[in-house]
Amino acid sequence: MSVADKLERVLTRVEELKHLLATAEGGQFGTLSKELSELEPLAEKVGVLRAAERARDEAEAMLGDPEPELRALAEAEYFEQRDLVPVLERELRLMLLPRDAADERSAILEVRPAAGGDEAALFAAELFRAYQRYAENRRWRFEVLDYDESELGGVRGATAEIEGRGVFARLKFESGVHRVQRVPSTETQGRIHTSTVTVAVLPQAEEVDVEINDGDLRIDTYRASGAGGQHVNKTDSAVRITHLPTGTVVAMQEEKSQHKNRAKAMKVLRARLYEAERSRVHATRAADRKSQVGTGDRSERIRTYNFPQGRVTDHRIGLTLHKIDRVMLGELDELVDALTAEEQAAKLAAAEE
Repeated sequence: MSVADKLERVLTRVEELKHLLATAEGGQFGTLSKELSELEPLAEKVGVLRAAERARDEAEAMLGDPEPELRALAEAEYFEQRDLVPVLERELRLMLLPRDAADERSAILEVRPAAGGDEAALFAAELFRAYQRYAENRRWRFEVLDYDESELGGVRGATAEIEGRGVFARLKFESGVHRVQRVPSTETQGRIHTSTVTVAVLPQAEEVDVEINDGDLRIDTYRASGAGGQHVNKTDSAVRITHLPTGTVVAMQEEKSQHKNRAKAMKVLRARLYEAERSRVHATRAADRKSQVGTGDRSERIRTYNFPQGRVTDHRIGLTLHKIDRVMLGELDELVDALTAEEQAAKLAAAEE
């Protein structure tokens, strides 16, 4: 089916939905309204394209006008609309591409040190804060679910829930191994060390997405501990949940309440199981994610943060930014936009084959 045919079907469906909504009630009204809200931006973009095409054609017809001033105006209008039409056509093709059903969801963020000991733990904490700042800049809600601080102020692992529209679409490219090159504060001879941190971004899962049977869970409680092994509190409030069929383990100790830790752990477990099922169904995506996340070895990386040179390089698209200080303050849009554009270009190329 051609792009033009697809657009005509969209316009026809929008009119059908408007007609049906006039008499719809209850649950049907909500379902139809949701579909209409998803299709209306596409219909509006078609209207903008057709208006540009009309303006282009009308201006072209006036290029031979004997009046110099009118001819000059027509020429300027013609070239403006002529250049606008292909831009609008590309935007429409992008809007017609199949979307990842999880793109509009909130997300679970997990950051963990991999290779590099204390330095990896310190950078993990800094990277976690960078994502927190990015969320704040976009007015998303950032809730720390678990933060296991190490002795020197780094983290052994940090988990957060980030709520907002389109969070997963913006952050999904962050999943993978992040490499840092810098001179650690504990280094006396000024040598540059290389460490790695792993990041996983999982789409938020609802209870209806994943069915978890109580009989498939082993739940252990233990006393939470902080940096240096000091007890955070005197009760067995920390919770470790093991999903026996998959061997997935989630531990949570941020809250002093065992009930709250269990609720948070279940939220993370549900997200991990949901992502595992998505990966199983979409085999290609699963292979991509595996190659991105890897094992945390120094040689497997998606991005390098080189502090002595002040640069950040994303190896997947060959993009280097010489503003590492801004990136670590949460200014990630330039990286995210470039990765999104690359994915869109690949999808367009595949659709047009």
